Amino acid sequence: MSIETAKKIVDYILLNSPKDEEIQFGFFGGEPLLEFDLIKEITKLIKTHKNFRQYQSRISLATNGTVFSKEIADFLIENDIAVAISCDGPSEIQDLNRKFIDGAKSSKIVESNIKKAVRSFPSFQVTAVYSPDTIEYLPLVVEYLSGLGVKRISLSHNVLSKWTKKEADMLAEIYGLIGRQFIDSYLVKNPLYINLIDSKIAAILRGGYTVFEKCRMGTGELAFSTEGKIYPCERLAGSINPDEHCIGYVKDSVNIQMKSQEISTSARNSECLDCGIKKYCVNWCGCSNFFATGCYERVGPFVCASEKAAIKVAYEIIREIKDTSVFCHHLNGTPLMNAF
Repeated sequence: MSIETAKKIVDYILLNSPKDEEIQFGFFGGEPLLEFDLIKEITKLIKTHKNFRQYQSRISLATNGTVFSKEIADFLIENDIAVAISCDGPSEIQDLNRKFIDGAKSSKIVESNIKKAVRSFPSFQVTAVYSPDTIEYLPLVVEYLSGLGVKRISLSHNVLSKWTKKEADMLAEIYGLIGRQFIDSYLVKNPLYINLIDSKIAAILRGGYTVFEKCRMGTGELAFSTEGKIYPCERLAGSINPDEHCIGYVKDSVNIQMKSQEISTSARNSECLDCGIKKYCVNWCGCSNFFATGCYERVGPFVCASEKAAIKVAYEIIREIKDTSVFCHHLNGTPLMNAF
């Protein structure tokens, strides 16, 4: 991305965002840290902009963990940039799908950099992506990452994989095992944040997801490619056919050309309308829905099964721990929950 394009994007966001809403800028890729100098320039653009609101703005960065240095760590800490490192698990899992372009394995360097991150950052997240051939190892992934000192673990299914009833039927047992790991971490007063559990506990205690927690693809969320193309979500920007989802392009700082979006309400899940746990469910995640069903507003069967299993485990954890004051921080957020 050119610095000129970046300036137009920053101008547009800071000049057009509602004054009462938090603004989050995110660097993603590819590997954004390969353009570390550009990241420094863009961060300066954001923080010196006349409309920058320090206490209503956050910057985050998603990295594959192959690029790390003291200079990078110092910059990210100094500028309060939240970090998420992608690591799918121990070497036998990580090296299945995350290899360098020359075929070399990435697990050793990523593990080494995660250990450095544990020592460097007060808080950061590791995102583990799982697929049909690795889903059964999710408890092992949690054990591995927590063993490295990671406190915040995000487990994310590969939206491009073909998910079947076989994997969906495995979820209750797998999530149950992860729930036990979660409880054990609280019992020894060294709590883990595991997204599929903590997010559900928070939703249950709050009475459902808030408007600003839900996906607002194309309205409250925009993704920009290096060429200045605009997408409703970062996952759609990196999809197999990204132009299918392009909704506009950067023209100048005050005029970003946007195509009209027409999302048919007839495609919505009729079965969701009468579901008793729908307010705790992420059936509103447009990109996951699209990759599963071809419709932004229609959830797929695997996500449905995953949400049911996660909500059930969250209820069981609340009942087992009993003292809900343990989770009082879920109502207002915690450094762990809000770090990314």
